[in-house]
Amino acid sequence: MTGRAGKPPKLLCFGFGATARALAGDLAEDVKPAGWEVVGTCRDRAEIEDQNVLEGVTVHEFNRQRPLAGDVFAGVTHILSSVPPDEDGDPVLGVHGQELAAMAGLYWVGYLSTTGVYGDCGGGWVDEESPLNPSGERGRRRAAAEDGWRALGKDSRLPVHIFRLAGIYGPGRSALDTVRSGRAKKVIKPGQLFSRIHRADLVRVLRASMDRPRLDDDSLGAVYNVCDDEPAPPQDVTDFACSLLGVEPPPPVPFEEAELSEMARSFYADNKRVRNERIKKELGVTLEFPDYRSGLNAIFRDGG
Repeated sequence: MTGRAGKPPKLLCFGFGATARALAGDLAEDVKPAGWEVVGTCRDRAEIEDQNVLEGVTVHEFNRQRPLAGDVFAGVTHILSSVPPDEDGDPVLGVHGQELAAMAGLYWVGYLSTTGVYGDCGGGWVDEESPLNPSGERGRRRAAAEDGWRALGKDSRLPVHIFRLAGIYGPGRSALDTVRSGRAKKVIKPGQLFSRIHRADLVRVLRASMDRPRLDDDSLGAVYNVCDDEPAPPQDVTDFACSLLGVEPPPPVPFEEAELSEMARSFYADNKRVRNERIKKELGVTLEFPDYRSGLNAIFRDGG
């Protein structure tokens, strides 16, 4: 892939966490002659030093008090932002919104949001056209950040894409790790469902979108739900992970009696099934791991 005017592609990742690192690793395997340059950001210098940064990737410190130097933006053709909004809004838009609006040659912009923006739907189905009704402060901040990114795209004619992510899992971050660590809990809340996405499939969706950027006149812009095909009760995932590891599942605990952190408890406030047809029909994505069983099986086989 090349950017506009035949420029070699350069990806700037605001936030260089697990998803951005996985995407950068995938791009590094791209055999196309143009090659990729990848630049990332972390919140502070200590975090940069702790990162397992891929060879050839440059990581810069970025936060509200430490804007990026102007030369970091030179030649950028693709932008991915996974930086969460804070009480003052989206830090990337707040600090660098003007620079982004003025950038020429941007081929693709991706913002990682969450399916939490839909709020509680009583176990019903939602798709990208469903109204947003976030039930918590984090979801409300995400919905506001989505508005900001869409406004940037509409006002500056930038190809902004919103990805509403279900719970991400993968090697090193899955129910298998939770069970092995002894932290697994089998919390029972009747009718509760969660959607998930394997990190490899998330990268697959991002790459497909990068290959097919969309710029709509519609103010909604390009929005994609990113999840697998099977919303499932959390206790089923725990049971399956235990079966792979050959250990007894933890005893069931009613939700009302479970000792959960405030954040963990907040996830149970939302109950919905998330549709993913758009990533299949519009981006041509075939999920490698269409359910948690196939995903956990693969992680287990690979020793993860």
